[in-house]
Amino acid sequence: MIYENLLVEKGNQIGVIKICRPEVRNALDNQTVSEILSALEELENDREVGVIVFTGAGDKAFAAGADINQLKTRKAIEAFNKVSMSEVYRRIENSKKATIAAINGFALGGGCELAMSCDIRIASDNATFGLPELNLSVIPAAGGTQRLTRIIGKGRAMNMILTGEFIPASEAKAIGLVTDVVPLEQLMDAVHKKTEKILSKGPLAIQMAKLVLNRGFEVDIDTGLLMETLAQAYLYTTADKVEGTEAFLEKRQPHFSEC
Repeated sequence: MIYENLLVEKGNQIGVIKICRPEVRNALDNQTVSEILSALEELENDREVGVIVFTGAGDKAFAAGADINQLKTRKAIEAFNKVSMSEVYRRIENSKKATIAAINGFALGGGCELAMSCDIRIASDNATFGLPELNLSVIPAAGGTQRLTRIIGKGRAMNMILTGEFIPASEAKAIGLVTDVVPLEQLMDAVHKKTEKILSKGPLAIQMAKLVLNRGFEVDIDTGLLMETLAQAYLYTTADKVEGTEAFLEKRQPHFSEC
């Protein structure tokens, strides 16, 4: 597929979705969000891809939020669009494949929400995070009010959203919004090291771990533990479980085949 606002690359079991609108700090207009969904579906259906990475073109912005010109004319019904930012980010969060946000520069509004929809967030040392939507008399409604609370806690989330304050990468790491902060020139190297660790795991186990972590976080512990047990019971039946245990006992690298 040909993309106008994205660059989609594949290699070494990694799929990269790069937002290419540096002239507007990789702002997320309707077309870009629609293209992100198409690229996600393309990479999810590629059996050679095990990890999907999201990043932005240039060194100034990961994604600097929604396109304000489009926001100005947006109608109420558009909030329920199946290709809305909120729906696309939910698809990313529920992807069967591991997802990583490589955050290079500004991650504001919808850009911050895109990062939060990924499983792992790695930031360059020049990254800046913020949810300034209340300045426009709207709220961060692409998962911002929900994911930020779950990631950093209600008090910190309330402060970020109500004040619209921006925070640097160092503070984002301190509060758990990102897992790693590295120099900008080392960002993709850090991402590749992370993907190598993930790609060495069983793909079915990755799917089940994501499912149980995401769904279990939202239910009582007894229900969560039941989900965990059922997922484990399923994994016990797989050829990859046999391969993984045999490889460990034989002191060799496993060769997983299921996905």
